[in-house]
Amino acid sequence: MKRSDLSWSKCLAVVLLLAACGATCAADIHVLSTNGMKHALEKLAPEFEATTKHKLALQFAPAADMKARIEKGEAFDLAFLTSAAIDDLIKQGRLVAATRIDIAKAGAGVAIRRGAPRPDITTADAFKRTLLGARSITYVATGATGATMRKAFEQLGIADEMKSKTRLVSGISAAAAVAKGDAELGFSVISEILGVEGVELAGPLPPEVQVYLVFPAAVGINARSPDAAESFIRFLTTPTAVSVIRAQGMEPGGK
Repeated sequence: MKRSDLSWSKCLAVVLLLAACGATCAADIHVLSTNGMKHALEKLAPEFEATTKHKLALQFAPAADMKARIEKGEAFDLAFLTSAAIDDLIKQGRLVAATRIDIAKAGAGVAIRRGAPRPDITTADAFKRTLLGARSITYVATGATGATMRKAFEQLGIADEMKSKTRLVSGISAAAAVAKGDAELGFSVISEILGVEGVELAGPLPPEVQVYLVFPAAVGINARSPDAAESFIRFLTTPTAVSVIRAQGMEPGGK
């Protein structure tokens, strides 16, 4: 083989290698996520990017809002939503069922301003007294915790009394609203409360009214970088990622 032919062969091999590598070599991964996964994903993103050279474009909103954006045709590679939202989008043919995996599970908690007296929420009766004594409460209007709280109010027999105390928020987390002084108590999944400046986690809802949310991930049916998106899912099951997920008040997986 002539030297020129050998050089050409080497060049061709490089071109073929790059083509085979495709989007997984250094892909941009567009992620749409529920706010419940926000702090964990933000903390884990730098290590994933440094290790894989992929770049994550993370966007966060309440799960219901993200689901609506996907249904309207927004482009994305990977979604982290609630189980109900993910499963419905799979049925609609918008997510790849084979890529679905439960990443984390979180219960709802109570946010108070940093330094405020810690309310008694250890039992259903104590929680009821705390709610009735609160000047104001808040949760995200379209958030999954809202349904949990409305059910809890009904269960405790105080739904009517809580209507005048409730300040629904949008575009801001319940914990952030508490930090601003917009409400005395804020309700959201615990992972949304931890890490918000100016607030503290008073504790989880009492067992009698607690509801746990599972956050699965799944790749979009029209993902531009499906292999890269799946690599991020795999990264979130590693010991390093699991420790961060736990530090954010969640349990890995969905059990």
